[in-house]
Amino acid sequence: MTTDIRIEQFPWHSVDKIRYGDTDRQGHVNNAVFATFLETGRVEVLYDARARVAEPDCAFVVARLALDFRAEILWPGEVTIGTRVASVGRSSLTLAQAVFQDGRLAATAETVIVQVDEATRKSRPLSPGATEWLSRHTEAGPS
Repeated sequence: MTTDIRIEQFPWHSVDKIRYGDTDRQGHVNNAVFATFLETGRVEVLYDARARVAEPDCAFVVARLALDFRAEILWPGEVTIGTRVASVGRSSLTLAQAVFQDGRLAATAETVIVQVDEATRKSRPLSPGATEWLSRHTEAGPS
């Protein structure tokens, strides 16, 4: 992703509070916490009240997470997570995300999420309605 990434390039915006326990010995937010921030953004897409993305008896699993650290995040404060649908496949979708603190880009990520049948634990195709809704929210942006 390029460095001119702005929160306005993402249709979903989520906010998460930075907790003191998120910090490490260096005094900044630990790298593992970034994945939790990204989860906050993902959930708002996958469980958006305007659309039922998951099929009944299905769940979403993360198949791939590529995370690039751009700047440190410091406590106290909050972060804003921008999320957009990058692409939609047969049983999966790819999200592009960015984490900001005080308007400053701190991380970018790409996450591949697969819908799986809860009984068989195998991938299951997205419904036509979910595919249409997700595709409608796919936006060209920096990658």
